[in-house]
Amino acid sequence: MTQPTAFTLAVHGGAGTILRSSMSPEREAAYHAGLRRALEAGRLVLAAGGAALDAVTAAVMELEDEPLFNAGRGAVYTSAGQQEMDAAIMDGRNHAAGAVAGICGPRNPILAARAVMEQSEHVLLIGDSALAFCQAQGIAMEDAAYFFTQARWQALQETLAMRRSGTQDQDESRKHGTVGAVARDRHGHLAAATSTGGMTAKAPGRVGDSPVIGAGTWADDATCAVSATGHGEIFIRYAAAHEIASRLRHAGQSLDVAAHAVVVDLLAPQGGSGGVIAVDKDGNFALPFNCAGMYRGVVTADGVLRTAIYDEPLEDYGQV
Repeated sequence: MTQPTAFTLAVHGGAGTILRSSMSPEREAAYHAGLRRALEAGRLVLAAGGAALDAVTAAVMELEDEPLFNAGRGAVYTSAGQQEMDAAIMDGRNHAAGAVAGICGPRNPILAARAVMEQSEHVLLIGDSALAFCQAQGIAMEDAAYFFTQARWQALQETLAMRRSGTQDQDESRKHGTVGAVARDRHGHLAAATSTGGMTAKAPGRVGDSPVIGAGTWADDATCAVSATGHGEIFIRYAAAHEIASRLRHAGQSLDVAAHAVVVDLLAPQGGSGGVIAVDKDGNFALPFNCAGMYRGVVTADGVLRTAIYDEPLEDYGQV
């Protein structure tokens, strides 16, 4: 049993990683560094006795600010050459939740989702109305130039060229990328947060699982908190995040067994490439994925930051 003073934070920077054969040592180090910054941002909150909700917010903001990841500043482009971002957050204490979809403007979309949860009577706001709400709440906004990255623009051009030639895109890093965080705080409360730019060259207006409560994001103090990354349509159809929690609640499965069963046995056969990060009410964590890799990391009360990208064990970067 986890001690009352313990906490757990897990983060992900998306499944569908760059192929190992194409990953340079410098780029791999940059991904690990980005994950560690997110872990440290959330760890500082939890180590001070702060709430899981604040920890996942802080961690996801760090990932949104890092252009390497497909969220916030690193968001991919739609087939029309625009960026449309989605985000969600959920509080395991009372099932409070907030989400936004199809927006570009808020510097940190996760703050927009949290504002919906805390400053409105709604759960999900989309498009122009969501932007108007964000502006009314004083959320920091940026213009399109802030979110532009040459790598994402080039990925769009390559994907569109493949479509025109009828070539199948085998690059998972273009098909799905997301960031997320889940946490259990010292008080035993859980929270989850997820943010994404979606799929490269997605149809304008397409919304994936990230802002759909129960699909890509879920938190319930009685069971677990989950943030997903992958083929959103499949994750929505199988209510992936909620399915994991349901297996804990109704089947008495452990977190590791439930998360693996959903990701590997349920989603993968249906084409649901991707993975999840999850933490349960006792602070146990699970990080299963069914594709080439998933940018991921964990920190607990021992202060050791551990990250991984492919199928290797979490790499220990020592205490901070």
